[in-house]
Amino acid sequence: MSEQDYFVHETAVVDDGCTIGKGTKIWHFSHIMPNCELGEKCNIGQNVVVSPNVKLGSNVKVQNNVSIYTGVTCEDDVFLGPSMVFTNVINPRSAINRRGEYASTIVKKGASIGANATIVCGNDIGEYAFIGAGAVVTKDVPAFALLVGNPAKQIGWVGEYGHRLQFDEEGEAICPESKQEYQLVDNKVIRIK
Repeated sequence: MSEQDYFVHETAVVDDGCTIGKGTKIWHFSHIMPNCELGEKCNIGQNVVVSPNVKLGSNVKVQNNVSIYTGVTCEDDVFLGPSMVFTNVINPRSAINRRGEYASTIVKKGASIGANATIVCGNDIGEYAFIGAGAVVTKDVPAFALLVGNPAKQIGWVGEYGHRLQFDEEGEAICPESKQEYQLVDNKVIRIK
């Protein structure tokens, strides 16, 4: 792919072996390390580090001051808020090399992670889940779940447009913006229309 298909600010560094999709923008002082895959139309904010072998889908929005460590995969349409944090080792020690122990974390399609939130490695974030600002995620997050706090606790459900869903006695909800319909069954949300 030619460099004209995507934008890299003159202060950013893109190492060899990276694949960068058409329309992606990489802004000031960011570093894309070797063998990363960035999909189309991603936006990589200022002072972002994408570690080796990280995969980002298309239309991933990474706000300023985010480090995406080896072991993290973000599917399409993921939003990573300013200064949110991923970890990649459960028990880091400066004097002990644990590079072979990186835990994987998958952020599924359409999920949003708020500013200053922390995702402890090895915990996947479900499709369209919404992690509130400052939350500390210590376990897997179901699709469409709304989590806040430290440690993060689920306080409800959201739809694809990010609005909180209010389920009726039949377990049905309608998004106030999109009018999409959702069903809650056995503590799982699915979109039905």
